[in-house]
Amino acid sequence: MTSFRLQWTITEADAGKSILEYVKEKKLSKRALTDIKFNGGDILVNNMHVTVRYLLQDGDVLTVIFPQEERGSGLEADDVPFHIVYEDDHCLVIDKPPFVPSIPSRDHIRGTLANGLIRYYEQQQISSTIHIVNRLDKDTSGLMLVAKHRFAHSLFSDQQKKKEIYRTYEAIVHGVLINEAGTISKPIGRKPDSIIEREVREDGQQAVTHFQVLQRLHGKTHIKLVLETGRTHQIRVHLSSIGHPLCGDTLYGGREDEIKRQALHSSQLSFWHPLLEKEFQFSSELPEDMKRLTQ
Repeated sequence: MTSFRLQWTITEADAGKSILEYVKEKKLSKRALTDIKFNGGDILVNNMHVTVRYLLQDGDVLTVIFPQEERGSGLEADDVPFHIVYEDDHCLVIDKPPFVPSIPSRDHIRGTLANGLIRYYEQQQISSTIHIVNRLDKDTSGLMLVAKHRFAHSLFSDQQKKKEIYRTYEAIVHGVLINEAGTISKPIGRKPDSIIEREVREDGQQAVTHFQVLQRLHGKTHIKLVLETGRTHQIRVHLSSIGHPLCGDTLYGGREDEIKRQALHSSQLSFWHPLLEKEFQFSSELPEDMKRLTQ
């Protein structure tokens, strides 16, 4: 299996720094360095083994090799369909089909995106476990970001906490929205008698959803959504709370007469790649079942 590695060519500006100083600036944690030292990783300068005390020189090539990651014993490979939109050594952008859970749960031990990723990693000889940066509900389709190693996951997770990973959703709701755009700011918490369902409640966590009308249809509205927060079922709960539940979302008041899942799609994803130091933007068309509702 191929271990992940990072490589930098040292410039005059960084000459004289120890490897420890340099990799800290690259946000490599002390925990990661300990893992590299004791669990099968390596640090090389010009293909020679060195310690973190080595003082870098102009023109040196520094290589950090990460240990192979251990996978949970319960995470098995499955033939689960998904479309890879983009891939590099550090991440994948996936267009997830509806009806596929992101990760295994009590009700879905197999057949999840994570199981499909394990199969793909085995085929590609990738030594990693699963690091999903943004999960989607089982019935929600669209773009997801997956880190391919622990270090990339830590960098992307940090960006997510700082709200620097941008996502746009499209949804089709029951009823015709009058306002062209608006903001729903209502706290969300777990419903006391359910382990799954959420609701708007005063003691819940702050949740903010922005919406914009894209198309008014017969008895329905096609809208675009941007989240300021990422609460469980946030879009579904917020839209239901204003009397416009998602089509197909029977858990929160929608009907299944025209679509057999909540009509919600992650349509745009953009982020700054912390390792390639480049901005990426991706988009995904509505899947066929949602397209039919707009016609």
